Amino acid sequence: MQFHAPLFRSNLAILTLAALSAFGLISKAENVPLDHPSAAAVKAYLTAVVAQDWKSAATMLLPTSLERKQKETIAIVKMAPTMTEERQMLEKLGAKDIGELEKMSAQDFYIADRVAVHQKMNISDEVKKKKQESLQIKVVSLGGEDENRVLHAVVRTSQETVDAKIEELFLISMVQDKENKDKWLVVPDMMRPITTPLKDGAAAAAPAAPKEGSKEEKK
Repeated sequence: MQFHAPLFRSNLAILTLAALSAFGLISKAENVPLDHPSAAAVKAYLTAVVAQDWKSAATMLLPTSLERKQKETIAIVKMAPTMTEERQMLEKLGAKDIGELEKMSAQDFYIADRVAVHQKMNISDEVKKKKQESLQIKVVSLGGEDENRVLHAVVRTSQETVDAKIEELFLISMVQDKENKDKWLVVPDMMRPITTPLKDGAAAAAPAAPKEGSKEEKK
C-alpha cells in the first residue's frame, strides 16, 4: 500500500515506541476508545489513498505538513546540479518553472506530487481495482496525548493484488482541528524530528556560493 512517504517508517516507529515505553523512557499514552471519531478519519484517509483519490486525501492532512513538504521539495529542485535535472523535476510535478511550483496551494502540490509518484509505479487498472475492492482496515488501538488533542492509531490493513495478499501494520498520527473539534487531520511527518524556531525573526543563513559547474554558473 503506497501511503504518504513518512508513514513508511511506521513499523520501526511502533517497535521503538514499545521499547521506550517498556523502559519507562516516555510517558504512557492515554488509551482512547476505538469508536472515537479519529478511527473513522483514519479509515477514510487510507481508503482515499488506496483509491488514489488525492483530492480527498489532501483535505484529511494537516495543512502545515503539506506546506512543509512543498517547501522541502522546492528547495531540492532549486539545488538540482543542472538545469536539465531541474526541468525534469518540475515536469514531473506539472510545473514549467520554480515560480509556478511556489504559487501552487499546498493541497495542489500534494496532489501533483502523489500523481507523479504513482505514475512511475505504473500499476495496472486491474490491480488498482482489486486493491480497492479487497481493502480491509482495522484500527488496533488508539493512544492520546496533550489531553487527547493528539492521537496515534495503530492500524492493520489487508488488501489483495491479482496474485498476492498484502498485510501491513502502520502507526498514523492525527491532531484535532482547531476550528472543528469533530475533525481529525493526519500528520504524516509527526514521526520524524521537526525543528521549530524558538524566536521569530531569526537571521537566515547566507546562501552558499555556487560550486564550479553548477547550474547557477551556467545560467
